[in-house]
Amino acid sequence: MARADDTDPIYLDCNASTPILPEVAQAMTDYLHKGFGNPSSGHIFGRRARRAVDKARHRVAQLLGCSPSEVVFTSGGTEANNLAIFGVCTARQDRPGVVTSAIEHPATAEPCRRLAAQDRSVSTVAVDRHGRVELDQIRDAISDQTALVTVMHANNETGVIQPVQQIAEIAAYAGATVHSDAAQSVGKVDVDVDELGVDLLSVAAHKMHGPKGVGALYIRRGTPIESVLYGASHENGMRPGTENVASIVGFGVACEIAAETLEISQAKIGGLRDRLWEKLNAEIPEIVINGHRSPRLPNTLNVRFPSVSGDRLLAHADGVAASTGSACHGGEHAASSVIVAMGIEPEEAAGSVRLSLGKTTTSDEIDRAATALVGAWNSMVSQSSR
Repeated sequence: MARADDTDPIYLDCNASTPILPEVAQAMTDYLHKGFGNPSSGHIFGRRARRAVDKARHRVAQLLGCSPSEVVFTSGGTEANNLAIFGVCTARQDRPGVVTSAIEHPATAEPCRRLAAQDRSVSTVAVDRHGRVELDQIRDAISDQTALVTVMHANNETGVIQPVQQIAEIAAYAGATVHSDAAQSVGKVDVDVDELGVDLLSVAAHKMHGPKGVGALYIRRGTPIESVLYGASHENGMRPGTENVASIVGFGVACEIAAETLEISQAKIGGLRDRLWEKLNAEIPEIVINGHRSPRLPNTLNVRFPSVSGDRLLAHADGVAASTGSACHGGEHAASSVIVAMGIEPEEAAGSVRLSLGKTTTSDEIDRAATALVGAWNSMVSQSSR
């Protein structure tokens, strides 16, 4: 699939959002026209929309390895995380404890901070120098007072896959509910909720070549959780509001494509990621990969460029669209909290750049991106040495 405009830069920011696949866009367009009915209406237009939503729910469930009745559609990963975190804590008032990690996305970290402000006991577990959650600290943090453990499946900046299965085993022994934000991993690697042992799992469509503004929360049958929104009884009473039919349809198609192409996509995208690293490593002395090389998402390469800041490097790398993952305050870029949490000094961490690929990335784009990044780095280092 070609870029929308041949003058556009090479897009290597797929962990932020992915291009919509043509099949997804077509399915959505069809339902924008003929699927305008309310899925809760009893007439033909409503029934048509309901069938489309149910079909999409089955497709999501097949990708996750769960029952369709355990899939609740949301407006995206952020809402799914909020529903999981606040919903479980509302239902489990008898247990004040929450355990999370130091590298969570703000969609998890901010709800946890809000719980701490409401006098919940929130324990934040550290990661090792490779960006993996420390299991010994998980064991120490979880007790019979823990209501919820929420740890992401794959980090959005480094791509490092977390030991969620082992965390779930530890939590289950203590009777805690387990949630994982899998927005970055679903559709890129195999994610089976039973293998992971989680009670709740968040998904975002736009991270897997689907539309923005739609996602899902897997809720294992019997999980203690209450809705945090009030209205009608949509989505089994968990998420009131008329379903976004066209986007849900697109989400379902994206899940079906992901399931059918997962193995091939992993090999192709992983090969392109490694090609990019080899080209950068061959030309830039002391460049370093941030995080474990394995297990890691096949599409994610987070590298630390020496002697430069990542945001300035990207500004100089004409023709490459990527991100640093760092925060920007008043025009000044701070080092990524995820990279700093791995024990990297802020000055070094500031040189980090996240390069994330997708299904539409080509080998030619990888070669041109590498050339642009190497050229920008050489130019910046040369100027600073004058």
